[in-house]
Amino acid sequence: MRKIEHLGIAVKDLKKSNELFSRLFGREAYKEEKVEGEAVVTSFFQMGEVKVELLEATSDDSAIAKFIDKRSEGIHHVAFAVDDIHAEMERLQEEGFELLNDVPKKGADHKLVVFLHPRSTNGVLVELCQVVSNTEKP
Repeated sequence: MRKIEHLGIAVKDLKKSNELFSRLFGREAYKEEKVEGEAVVTSFFQMGEVKVELLEATSDDSAIAKFIDKRSEGIHHVAFAVDDIHAEMERLQEEGFELLNDVPKKGADHKLVVFLHPRSTNGVLVELCQVVSNTEKP
């Protein structure tokens, strides 16, 4: 793992949260994106080398909707940048970590992503993400 890539924050209302975080950070979100596979719409704020991702559910049965129902709004996950997501998945499985998906899936911001189950990471949902070039298919 190279660095913290972003912090994911679950929100009920992306428009209101974008306004709030814009005031907090003193800058606008640089991007909004819908991720159909995760049933979310996201926005990103660049904060130095680390990003903050806001996530709003687009479906009542999405992971973000369930998270908010159970825990309310707040930090949802910590994402770490990796160079080779497949090699990192294999390494972490060998170390005894539980992955939530067997293969990486397409995430926001041109990334392949995989999540580690919080029960294997002291209650923290960890995301691994690898940038996908325009020529690669996620």
